[in-house]
This record gives sequence, structure tokens and C-alpha cells, in this order.
Amino acid sequence: MVRIKHPEERTKTYKAVFDNFTNTTILKLISKGALDGLEGPISIGKEANVFSAQAHGERVAVKIYRMANCDFNRMYDYIKADPRFPDLDKNRRKVILMWARREYRNLLKAREAGVRVPTPRAVLNNVLVMEFIGDETPAQRLKDSWPEKPKEFFDTIVKHMQKLYAADLVHTDLSPFNILNHHQEPVLIDLSQATILDNPNAQEYLTRDVKNICAFFRKYGLDIDEDDVIKRITGKKPMRKV
Repeated sequence: MVRIKHPEERTKTYKAVFDNFTNTTILKLISKGALDGLEGPISIGKEANVFSAQAHGERVAVKIYRMANCDFNRMYDYIKADPRFPDLDKNRRKVILMWARREYRNLLKAREAGVRVPTPRAVLNNVLVMEFIGDETPAQRLKDSWPEKPKEFFDTIVKHMQKLYAADLVHTDLSPFNILNHHQEPVLIDLSQATILDNPNAQEYLTRDVKNICAFFRKYGLDIDEDDVIKRITGKKPMRKV
């Protein structure tokens, strides 16, 4: 069985996350040397829980997609329009397992493009092992950790969005909840929803990402034009609906 150091944490998370399938998957990762064991929970998301863990004496993050308690319909709606995953039927287990592989694939592609995201280490079934972002404690989300130099921080986020776009990716769910502030540098997380530009909804998703980030930084006094930001990312002016 998977071990968590603190009993109260086990009580809160065991039934929702560690079913027999997930336990077996984690034990396989341990046997393969990808993990030594879990430590404790970092965050609870809409589809997954993230735990800190150890691997060869190094702290890592382990993202476990819940097999039962997740918004499966939302996951399917996002992935069915992604041309990289044709003929994916609406089977709960298949969609969830593909969702984990999709995040692993997106993280690799983002890293190769020079985007600061957690480095993926391994993926098996519904479990993703990746770089731990933080020091003794996990890095805080942007919503909870306002940067010391907001203009520079914002510009770096836009540069990362530009690199994603040049690598044929759009995050699709970028917000202060999905950006970490690690030593005053942004780290983009939760790339399971990221899609390629051939997705018919890609430009709509990009516009939404830009709107979310601009709205957050405007609250703190930055003068930002969304059309200008989209042009910086894509190299062209946004098309307006009539």
C-alpha cells in the first residue's frame, strides 16, 4: 500500500485517490525506480491531486488523476477536439489515462521550447511524476504570492506564452491559479489541457488565457492592452468577430 507520513492526511485523501488501480500503478513506479514513496499532499485540483514524494533522495511531485471523482465530461470535451488524439471514445478510464499522457507530452514539448514548466520524469496510467517546484515548501501560486516586480513578471509570462505558441501549443487554462511564483520567476503548471493550434478552439482559448492574465495584473495597476499582448504572442493582430 502507498504510505503517507501523516495519518490525518491519509484519512482525507485515501478513498478519493488511492483505489487499487492507483496503488498498483504507484507500486510499479516504485519498482521501476521512478519513485521511492509518497510524503504528503500539496494540492487538490478539479481532476487530480498532487503529492510530494522522494525519488533517489530528491524531492519530486506526483500528480494522480482520480479515476472516479473527477469532472470526466469536462476532460472529454477538451481532449476530443485535440487532433493529436483521434478516435478516442467516451470511455472514462481511457480518457483519464490519455489525460495523464497528454500532460506529460505537453510538458516535454514546452520544456523543449524553453518554457519554464515542471520537468516531467515519468508517466504510468493515471500517475505523472515531475519536478518539484519549491525549496523546503512548495512554491506558491501567483494568486497567493504577488511578485516584487509585477511588470517584469508579467512580461516573462507573455514570453512563455509566446514560446508555447511558437511550439504549436496554447495552455487553454492559464490563470493566477496555474502559475507558480518561484524565486520571483513564473513557472507554468497544469498543462493537461494544453492543445495544439490545429484545434479549432485554439485561438479562442488563447484569447481567454490573455484576458485572464491581463485582468489579474490590471488589478494591481498595470496598464495592459489585450490586443497588444496577443500580437506579441502570435505576431499578428487578433481577428475580431463581426
